[in-house]
Amino acid sequence: MRRPLPECPSILKVDGYQYFLTLLAAAFLFAIFLRPSYADQQDETFLVYAVNIDMPSWRGNGIYLGKGLFLTAAHVVGRGWLTRPKIVIGGQKYPTRVVKEGSPGGTDLTLLAVEESVLPMRLRLRRNPLCTAPPRPGQEVVTVVPEAVVHSHIISPQRLPQDLRKLTSVIGDVATTGNSGSGVFDARQKCLLGIISQKISQSRTRADTGEVEVHDIAKYFVPASAIVSFMPPEFRF
Repeated sequence: MRRPLPECPSILKVDGYQYFLTLLAAAFLFAIFLRPSYADQQDETFLVYAVNIDMPSWRGNGIYLGKGLFLTAAHVVGRGWLTRPKIVIGGQKYPTRVVKEGSPGGTDLTLLAVEESVLPMRLRLRRNPLCTAPPRPGQEVVTVVPEAVVHSHIISPQRLPQDLRKLTSVIGDVATTGNSGSGVFDARQKCLLGIISQKISQSRTRADTGEVEVHDIAKYFVPASAIVSFMPPEFRF
């Protein structure tokens, strides 16, 4: 007479609750350890658009838009016919032509062009979309330079001095974010919100000494809506 085969034990049947807790703990650890890596990958998508702009006596920042076009703040380049700016990508310098030049007192933007065929392949097929929605207080953003991506947020105009509260495209974290010509991106939609133009500072007089101290409280960026208006129609995409 054959003996019945022994029943194979089921892990779920033997200790289902413990197995569930083990799976839950494993999923939690998986999420914790993967999150920084995923965030780093997200930041990498912004870095590809950031470039340096080289002038005879100084260097600034700029952002690639696509089709060989680069955008920076007008005061970074100065008079293009005199400074002859070059785009710097991976140590390689590319001569530019000035497509349109603004001014610090007006629209603080300058649009530069490089022959697209000479650019690295990783840039040729890229297009950097401009955001269509206006910036809003509390919105998560990142500022981008070739060396770093820094997270920040849009602040309310009510935090600015009275005479500057008409400015709605301002970010906090002044000390750590990119300088003039850097790009400001919507962290979620991954579109270009604007180009850093200037710091906003406020002076205070110390009651104990009478000394005047200057504190940086925000950074203003030229918003995407102004960029669209600035771009010549034939260069919009």
